[in-house]
Amino acid sequence: MAAVTYLEAIRQGLWEEMERDSSVFVLGEDVGVYGGAFKVTEGFVHRFGPERVVDTPIAEMAIASAAYGASLTGLRPVAEFQFMDFITSAHSQIVQILAKSNWRWGAPAPLVLRGPTGGGVSGGPYHSENNEMYYVHTPGLKVICPATAYDAKGLIKAAVRDNNPVLFFEHKYLYRRVKEELPEEEYVLPIGKARMHREGRHVSVITYAAMVYVAQEAAEILAKEGIELEILDLRTLLPLDKDAIRATVEKTNRVIVLHEDTRTGGIAGEIAAIINEEAFDSLDAPITRITSLDSPVPFSPPLEKAFMPQVEDVVREARRLAAY
Repeated sequence: MAAVTYLEAIRQGLWEEMERDSSVFVLGEDVGVYGGAFKVTEGFVHRFGPERVVDTPIAEMAIASAAYGASLTGLRPVAEFQFMDFITSAHSQIVQILAKSNWRWGAPAPLVLRGPTGGGVSGGPYHSENNEMYYVHTPGLKVICPATAYDAKGLIKAAVRDNNPVLFFEHKYLYRRVKEELPEEEYVLPIGKARMHREGRHVSVITYAAMVYVAQEAAEILAKEGIELEILDLRTLLPLDKDAIRATVEKTNRVIVLHEDTRTGGIAGEIAAIINEEAFDSLDAPITRITSLDSPVPFSPPLEKAFMPQVEDVVREARRLAAY
């Protein structure tokens, strides 16, 4: 079986859900004949027609609003944002209406808002943000950030079937760089369950999305020195798998929380608080955060590299914690 890219895995998941359920449709800027900015929906309009593959104006608020309205009628819309940076144009609709719909008047909103996120591609400050925490802070939403092709497919299918609004962040750096063989049979992954990416015994790295691979590279370097990193891939930020977080802390007693998002208000602070409240007695060293700088994302490749966490940062901090 040929290996499938992260992007193709998402495409397959959406295609299968549209084949399975006629209430599922996609909408967004250039998702039709053009096939989407990154070609996730390429060929969809020829199979499912323009009534289920809907091109929209460049108006993110309108896209989110149309998706919400459709979800109230029994449809299951999947809205693409060309870059998740611009989802903030629909921020009020998402946090004030979508997130509160079911709680306020018992109206489920089964919709998915998906699109590319993250840096590492010299996209500059308007096409490289990791803005997931705006929505992690909002009760009523679910937030998914997969790192592997397998997870991307299984979780996009779960997102489509969920009766809550789901934000699905696809790291653009991974789109065509990450590949793996996928099962021929259908599978759907549970939302809210972390994945053990690598077993280890000395230091835990809790992370998600593209930073999983930064941690993996660091682990390969450190293994030659006798330091075994355990890598926990969160997969879902809302809900957060607290049981998995506690378990890895109790196992290694030393923790690095690694994410590409900027430092202040990032998920690392929340995870550190959870560990402090629920697993403090298991710690043998202070919790370490490795994050991007509190700055807009630079366009210049050398500056972007300095801005983002690197393999050497994880190696350095893991050595320090192992010797603490």
